[in-house]
Amino acid sequence: MKSYLKIVVIGFIVLLTSACKQDLTIKESTFSQSLVPGKFVLPAEDGWWNWGMSPIYDKKGKLHVFMSTIPNSGRWIKDSKIVHFVADTSEGPYTFVDTTFSSPTSTYHNPQVSKVGDDYVMVYLIKDRTTPRIEQQIGIATTKSLNEPWVESPHNPIIKASGSMDGSTIIHASNPTFLVDEDGKYRVYYKSITDKHKSKQFREISLAISNNIEGPYENYEKNPLISYADMGLDIEDPYAFYYKGMYYLIVEDRMDVKSALEGNPKYLDKKELGGKRPGLIYQSKDGIHWDRPQIGYNTNSHYFNHKLARSERPNILWKDGKPEYLFLACHDEDPTAGYFLKIQDWK
Repeated sequence: MKSYLKIVVIGFIVLLTSACKQDLTIKESTFSQSLVPGKFVLPAEDGWWNWGMSPIYDKKGKLHVFMSTIPNSGRWIKDSKIVHFVADTSEGPYTFVDTTFSSPTSTYHNPQVSKVGDDYVMVYLIKDRTTPRIEQQIGIATTKSLNEPWVESPHNPIIKASGSMDGSTIIHASNPTFLVDEDGKYRVYYKSITDKHKSKQFREISLAISNNIEGPYENYEKNPLISYADMGLDIEDPYAFYYKGMYYLIVEDRMDVKSALEGNPKYLDKKELGGKRPGLIYQSKDGIHWDRPQIGYNTNSHYFNHKLARSERPNILWKDGKPEYLFLACHDEDPTAGYFLKIQDWK
């Protein structure tokens, strides 16, 4: 009888454990499910390579793309500049307009462009050529027309590789993304690195806020907003937007956070780092506290049956207040800046 009761108790515990076991699977978002393959665009000139497209329509419906271009003989950390192309449609052809930002003393990299009222806003990574690689900072510029020069903020760099965050010192701020929040304030989400973890440098997602587009910007007191440093992992390349009363953040999953959150962490060597896996998308009611992520986009091999390469720098092209295309940078066999995906009937 005692043996029978023991078996019953053990069976009950097993059933209870199974019933209570949480499904840790990172599911594919409806955003990702809406993505339809487009094409690779913007091949580089001989001796150069292009990276990271930020697309936007002007007031007359002309498509403009701002992106980084780097000489093959140089390095993006020292020699990147931001260039400007136009086209009638996302498929091109694209025509070179001008070099938006270039400097013999600084590198300009990873632009992201938005429209606020009658103004256009560009945020970007800026770095002095002579400083250590880690000392990257963030700048902002505005213009009334995409065909006119951009005016850099007198507060630049608006987010410096200095200052304090969560009891530690900021040593890196880069890859910014800009939005206007529901209260009319201006937010810049960005990749941050602090000295909190001593010799280890983890990429985290932080936020700075201002009452004015040009700044000054103040870091949110409870930064970082998203961090996996306690797991020995990190993420980067945030693209933030506010849509239908919700905040969203699309990021590159450079160290396979997805597998770790599913309870199956994986060791990656240096060759495996970067956007060689699906990106993630987060959702939030306030843009501060973020839900568990879902898959935000898949890989180049998924969409085009190409050899797996790094798909990074997500940027959305908006039309009439709705997301129309997702643009992604890609180190692929195709010598272009990357590819776009149609956002079809996202709900």
